[in-house]
Amino acid sequence: MTAEHDYFQDPRIGKLLDLILQLSTDLHVTAQRVHALEAVLVRHGALKGGELDAFAPDAAEQRVLDGQRDAMLGRLIAILAEAGPAEHPLRDQWEALLAGRPG
Repeated sequence: MTAEHDYFQDPRIGKLLDLILQLSTDLHVTAQRVHALEAVLVRHGALKGGELDAFAPDAAEQRVLDGQRDAMLGRLIAILAEAGPAEHPLRDQWEALLAGRPG
């Protein structure tokens, strides 16, 4: 982190705050979309109230859910593991991705 962005005197604390903010943003957006989707489905009679809470995925659906979870965790871990200056977070990982090699 550069001095102008080092609010906590320890870059690890800044990364932790970034992680918390990312989690909070993702959780808020997801909660809002799930609520809206459930409300629309209930309004149109495609879903009964509370039916979503009883959902049990089949094997294929579980694989999709697991993949989505793994992708989210990857994004969160990238925040903690990012390299490079604060002005260009994840620059090294981005360049590695573009070059087709692991970050």
